[in-house]
Amino acid sequence: MLAAAGSAVGLGNIWRFPYLAAKDGGGLFLVLYLILALTFGFTLLTTEIAIGRKTKQSPLTAYGRLNQKCGFLGVLACLVPMIIMPYYCVIGGWVVKYFWAYLTMGGSDASTDGYFGNYITGEVEPMVQMLIFLFIVAFIVFKGVDKGIESFSKVLMPILLLLVVGIAVFSLTIDYTDAEGVTRTGWEGFKIFVIPDLEGLTVRKFFNVLLDAVGQLFFSLSVAMGIMIAYGSYVKDDADLPRSINQIEFFDTLVAFLAGVMIIPAVYTFMGREGMAASGPSLMFISLPKVFTSMGVIGNVVGGLFFVMVLFAALTSAVSIMEAVVSSLMDHFHISRTKAAAIETVIALVGGVIVCLGYNKLYFDVTLPNGAHAQILDIMDYVSNNCLMPIVAIGTCVLVGWILKPQVIVDEVEKSGTKMGRKRLYVVMIRYIVPALLLILLLNSVGILGIF
Repeated sequence: MLAAAGSAVGLGNIWRFPYLAAKDGGGLFLVLYLILALTFGFTLLTTEIAIGRKTKQSPLTAYGRLNQKCGFLGVLACLVPMIIMPYYCVIGGWVVKYFWAYLTMGGSDASTDGYFGNYITGEVEPMVQMLIFLFIVAFIVFKGVDKGIESFSKVLMPILLLLVVGIAVFSLTIDYTDAEGVTRTGWEGFKIFVIPDLEGLTVRKFFNVLLDAVGQLFFSLSVAMGIMIAYGSYVKDDADLPRSINQIEFFDTLVAFLAGVMIIPAVYTFMGREGMAASGPSLMFISLPKVFTSMGVIGNVVGGLFFVMVLFAALTSAVSIMEAVVSSLMDHFHISRTKAAAIETVIALVGGVIVCLGYNKLYFDVTLPNGAHAQILDIMDYVSNNCLMPIVAIGTCVLVGWILKPQVIVDEVEKSGTKMGRKRLYVVMIRYIVPALLLILLLNSVGILGIF
């Protein structure tokens, strides 16, 4: 369960959640996110873990065990982590680079204009860092569930949580006076984060915030990519499944919230509201290093701790992504863990090299259906997150809600004797509300639904 929680606590929590919270009115986004976590997220998380435990299979074969005609969902669910793993390792390599920069007291260099762009467009160094990250992940997965993944998660997850809490508390205590004599504090930034800003709120803007919260929760919990099915298959029949699911929900929501407390007050203090407009890589690798430099001598220490935390979060998620593929190869082709892990490592390595080359020799620029400009990494992310994951989740809702019926999942959850809380809510969500929200999200992502 710590491994599953570690999968949920990834880069999406750290670089996307704070940006969306700042963009979408702070407290309004938080309230909607919490409501969705207890309903939408709970439904998908419960379904996938229960499917894994019931079938004792990985995602590639689990759907076929439930219904032979739905085996294609297993193929799609396995394809998602296979696409994600290469570019996730590339981003993990970026984290390794910045962690090393702060470890060697080079934080001030990392904050200079052009540092990040010059690094990712390099032909050799990004590949080396990607290899280092991939090697660490592969080593853990090669070791197996007990000696590798569980041992790794038991150590890293508590350390990760301590680092997140420590940096979040520090962010609340800082203050800064800019060149114009304006003083801003971390506490003011915190209030921007948690107090709803309803000024100018329209129905269209509300639905925009709602869809942002759905999208964030969707991949923040690592659902629809086979991970939770894979981990569910390792859960014993006498385990208290409702309690474990609640723990994963709690960990993910807590770390997402603390990521906002870490980042938004710090960025606001040193860069004002305009600095909060950054998202994704630009937030983590461009804006935040400038914030750490503005802190003075202590900035190098805080930056180092921050990138240690980010590295741990990236590793826990990458291990889960790789395990979803490895377990699928083992179950479908009946091969050893060593052989399956070796195959996935080679696939991730080749894909990672191509992604790295996408910033230099293979660079191009295309416009996606949602209007975003993209190159290789962005296209892979769009296909996996915006297209395949909603399709897998919608298919899962149809399978469980209408073909098998929700009682199948309820019976699995209650197998150990613990009653399933939110049972009636689950039935309504899996049959009607979740698939409807996912369909809107999918249509909006592919550019068909342009009203949001």
